[in-house]
Amino acid sequence: MSFAGKVWRLLVGIKDGLVLIFMLLFFIVLFGALTARPNPGTVRDGALLLELNGVVVEEVSTIDPFEALLSQTIPIREYAARDLIRAIDGAAQDPRIKAIALDLSGFLGGGHVHMQDVGAAIGRFRASEKPIIAYGIAYSDDAMMLAAHASEVWLDPMGGVAIAGPGGETLYFGDALDRFNINARVYRTGAFKSAGEPYTENRMSDEARADLAPVYESLWEEYRAKIKKARPAVNFDLATGDPAAWLSAANNDLAQAAKAAGLVDTVGTRDEWSARVAQIAGEDEWSKMPGAFATTQYDPFLAQLEDTSLLGDSGTVGVITISGQITDADTGPGTGGAARIERILDNALSADLSALVVRVNSPGGTVTGSETIRRAIQRHSDKGIPIAVSMANIATSGGYYVATPAQRIFAEPETVTGSIGVIVIVPTFEDILADYGIQSDGIRTTGLSGQPDFLGGFTPEMESVLRASVDNTYTNFLTLVSDARGISIAQADELGGGRIYAGGTARQLGLIDQFGGLDDAISWAAAQAELAQDDYAVRHLTEADTDVFGPLLAGMLSGSAGTAHSAPRDLASSFARSERARLTRVADDIETLLASEGVMARCLVCGPIEGVPPKAEPRADTLARLLTLLN
Repeated sequence: MSFAGKVWRLLVGIKDGLVLIFMLLFFIVLFGALTARPNPGTVRDGALLLELNGVVVEEVSTIDPFEALLSQTIPIREYAARDLIRAIDGAAQDPRIKAIALDLSGFLGGGHVHMQDVGAAIGRFRASEKPIIAYGIAYSDDAMMLAAHASEVWLDPMGGVAIAGPGGETLYFGDALDRFNINARVYRTGAFKSAGEPYTENRMSDEARADLAPVYESLWEEYRAKIKKARPAVNFDLATGDPAAWLSAANNDLAQAAKAAGLVDTVGTRDEWSARVAQIAGEDEWSKMPGAFATTQYDPFLAQLEDTSLLGDSGTVGVITISGQITDADTGPGTGGAARIERILDNALSADLSALVVRVNSPGGTVTGSETIRRAIQRHSDKGIPIAVSMANIATSGGYYVATPAQRIFAEPETVTGSIGVIVIVPTFEDILADYGIQSDGIRTTGLSGQPDFLGGFTPEMESVLRASVDNTYTNFLTLVSDARGISIAQADELGGGRIYAGGTARQLGLIDQFGGLDDAISWAAAQAELAQDDYAVRHLTEADTDVFGPLLAGMLSGSAGTAHSAPRDLASSFARSERARLTRVADDIETLLASEGVMARCLVCGPIEGVPPKAEPRADTLARLLTLLN
């Protein structure tokens, strides 16, 4: 008994020790999370350092702490476009800020519209007669859009500029699925609803090519126009017409070639760039690093800015954001979780909003999720509240579906919209099972008994039900568009059928009402509500922020796995990263096929034209994940 008692006391001691350790870790994490918040007191005279090591997004997504810690993946920093713009505009008015040091060496890009909006803010800062000095190693299309608005563009001698232009390839799995005897059953509406083609064909159809080509051409034309306006000396023909000859003329020195094409002003190291900023903003008295300049970091500067949009007495304009794929789930921010968005909108019904603006940046998703959001918006319209929609980079399929309750739709020339149509993609495996001698048989009382049968195949009756579901949903979609745009069902069908449009074409066809950004939509909604100009508040409708540990976890994982700043960032590594992202997309596409989420109003082929890079570092186990899905 004495031995058993000692063992018991030992186990109790171990248990108490573990409890103390976990409590200690909990309070350490809590303290870190609370102290990780930006401190407005650190703002000082000098340059505002915008070290953009990540992506620019419409809405910053939350970090799942358990998934992040278990996977040990590096969370990529996300910058909300409107926060960046507010910081840049605030810096233009702040006498403490002498210049902006724009470090794009770790920048991973963003959407077309976001790049335009942030670039315009940089242009406004420059117009305030304060310099903005940009530095990069590998300038991509998106980085170049921002840098083009700077006073000086610096390029590392080991770096270069690669203007690829919009476009890209979609992977087609038709032959692969045939090889594995998997039947991808696609039920769609419209000859141009090409979302199912990647699972049934081995190449892009002529209809899809005719649909997408004008979109790419429009985006490329807008991109060139914006860059030329910001930097008239840029020689696009030299940089994009014959890259081999362009580089050969510079003895294959990528940096000097970029300078010859007028894409950059100065070729110099980071230390030389820092010294240049120090000439303008002053040296950092507290640092012994060569060329260190007096710095104010982005986060503390943003934290101390007063959000003037919250001020005003005549009324309130609410803004709800629908960003990412629309689902029925209670997910987000950063994804269009219908349950969450519906709850936010319904809670706002009692908030005495004067007007509502719906900000859409989504390729669509499930029809049921889109309908849930549409009904929640419609309840505000039924209450007599003026509603405007502001489209960002993309608002296709379900992203356009949720816009139908609006009285006015705003978009940019670079906005991709349309894709009015629905689709169901369902895989069945009867053929592959038959190869292994597995057959199905049984007794049915009706043609729908035991259906849908993914292993034994679909009956003709099941096929009819799915086709009818798609046709009926499409008819409802057309009816909503017809009522919203004041056109006939036949006209809506002519514009629909899954066709995709750039903003300029969409405006000509009447799918959007006018060009403009979020601020334009807010101003219009406020005017419709008869609010006094510049005397109303703008409230972004969100739920309480519960992601307290997100920034801390990002720092912990970055410290253990290596930050984006320490990774290679030359042109070659940039291209390699894109290929890793494509491999991840293969696995995602196959998972989409196998998910069978029901009737979808989603643009699956819009990936290359969304202009939004992956929000997470491609996982090291992507290949294993892909092989698992195929086995």
